[in-house]
Amino acid sequence: MATTTDPAQKPSTTLAERLLTPSRFPYRTIAMGTVGSTLLMLAAFGAGGILIKDPVLGHGPLSWIRYGHGRMLANAVLYTGFGLVVWAWVRLGRYVLLGRVGSRPVLVAAGCWMAPLLISPPLFTRDVFSYLGQGAQLLYGLDPYANGPAELDVLPNVVQNVHPLWQTTPAPYGPLFLLISKGVVATTGDNMILGVILMRVVLLAGLAGTLWALPRLVKHLGGKLPVALWLAVASPMMVIHLFGGPHNDLMMLAFLTIGVLAALERKHVLAIVLVTIGMLIKPTAAIALPFLVWIWANHLEGDSKVRNFFRAGAASVGLFLPVFVAGTWISLGSLNLGWWSGLKAPQLIANWLNIPTGIGEVFYNLVHLVVDVQVSPFVTVARAAGMLLLIAFGARQWWLGRGGGTEAVYRAGISLLAVAILMPPTLPWYLTWGFVLLSAFKWQPRHLAVVVAVSVFVTLVYYPTGEQALYDWWFIALVVVASLYSAASLLRPDPLGLIDAWRRPEKFLRD
Repeated sequence: MATTTDPAQKPSTTLAERLLTPSRFPYRTIAMGTVGSTLLMLAAFGAGGILIKDPVLGHGPLSWIRYGHGRMLANAVLYTGFGLVVWAWVRLGRYVLLGRVGSRPVLVAAGCWMAPLLISPPLFTRDVFSYLGQGAQLLYGLDPYANGPAELDVLPNVVQNVHPLWQTTPAPYGPLFLLISKGVVATTGDNMILGVILMRVVLLAGLAGTLWALPRLVKHLGGKLPVALWLAVASPMMVIHLFGGPHNDLMMLAFLTIGVLAALERKHVLAIVLVTIGMLIKPTAAIALPFLVWIWANHLEGDSKVRNFFRAGAASVGLFLPVFVAGTWISLGSLNLGWWSGLKAPQLIANWLNIPTGIGEVFYNLVHLVVDVQVSPFVTVARAAGMLLLIAFGARQWWLGRGGGTEAVYRAGISLLAVAILMPPTLPWYLTWGFVLLSAFKWQPRHLAVVVAVSVFVTLVYYPTGEQALYDWWFIALVVVASLYSAASLLRPDPLGLIDAWRRPEKFLRD
């Protein structure tokens, strides 16, 4: 797992030296992932988050890939592409751990793997259609925090492509992101294909911000830049979920990482402002704010740590409130706080990927064997217990981060992971909240192998259409096997000797 080793105790190179270090360039590995990403893009037109009325395929000669055996073939091609991307990512990870490649090949690989997905239909999610629907509500003077996109009587393509679950559900996103969505819809109108592509282009600004911050965070937190980039930028969770999705978490992470960097560099006013703006995109960023107070307090002069804490806390609150109010007012034209109630909307999603929900479902099924009962009380109680556990865990992490510096950042990353796991719902891409921050610390190879297993697993537990696959037990069993094999492959190429066994018959025939 990540550690908080003090980088000052070790000699370090400059940022420029680390980026320009000569390395062998893994052309074949990058090409493998690019082929896989291209297959993902092509197959997504039949098996991904396709439109209700598709102007590209429609009822034309290629529409057969959306139905019957054509759909099965599209799924086979899509999962083949996914396998190639993961294979390439794991191979690249081995090269990184061996020191055979530096930062530049990792960045080139991530760019090549993302490029085909720029024009792809949404992968493993349909959330981007909800983004456009909520942006359209704001564009036409409706309150996205009061009702869902179904209330729109314009832009029929936008409305009908929103998932039925979210048609009448208020938006759970921050007002600043709704303003961004409004701008996208104002540009693309009822054209869903352009809307999805433009949304990806806009969210690339978030990726750029994260890329700018990561090398500098690594210098402060003691990690290795190639490992951080491989883990945070080139992983399937980033390439396929955050970009291929796409998801607004990509934008929030930029403000979060740059804000944390600013705090470590003693630019505390800027740090609070940036993380608050990130919160106005996705509220999760607020988890980091209490930890930034510790960093600020430990940078203040004076003998009284208590006094420094209250000084930093008061200043942070004094900055947070006007930025929060101004950001909300600019985005919505009023101080509309309805988005706080909108945060309850994702809790409609109930599946065992969220640990408390899963525990509730297990107890329900055990009791249901004896008595005919409803599942909701069990899930509700388990979720309430999970929230209490989360509050206690988060409070402990915050207290352990009172030394400020790298320790506070580490505890913030752990807390973000805990929120993703314990607060309903747990969606696969939520794990990037903590992983991106923690990627800048020093990692042990065996812990990176665990991250590989988790990354592959959470990417595959949803079907390419965006519907969950968590109760398809045979499919989940295959996902677990694929995840464990991918993790083992990071530590040892061909861990089961499958490739070697394939080559032996050829060698026997040659002999």
